[in-house]
Amino acid sequence: MDSQDENGAIEHRLVRVRGIVQGVGFRDGCMRHARVLGITGWVRNRRDGSVEALLQGSAQQVAQMCEWLRHGVPGARVDALEQTAVPAPSPPLEGFDVLPTA
Repeated sequence: MDSQDENGAIEHRLVRVRGIVQGVGFRDGCMRHARVLGITGWVRNRRDGSVEALLQGSAQQVAQMCEWLRHGVPGARVDALEQTAVPAPSPPLEGFDVLPTA
């Protein structure tokens, strides 16, 4: 799947997922799902117990990824999903990776 929509617009969104989202395979599931959707970016645990992801893709791709993030993997319990539009990172994102805890 191409990471641009028909208008060529690419969205960049920073997402914070709160709840029981660490120790349940959430980051690996997120990485696999993002790659299937053609999303580029990264995911990481935060020291406060949340998971944070930077998503880059078309509006449809990002919306689909956020919908997945609302539920995550079996064993996760998502209590809140916070989304913020952010400027395009430099250098541009390639692939989708799991980053170290921040």
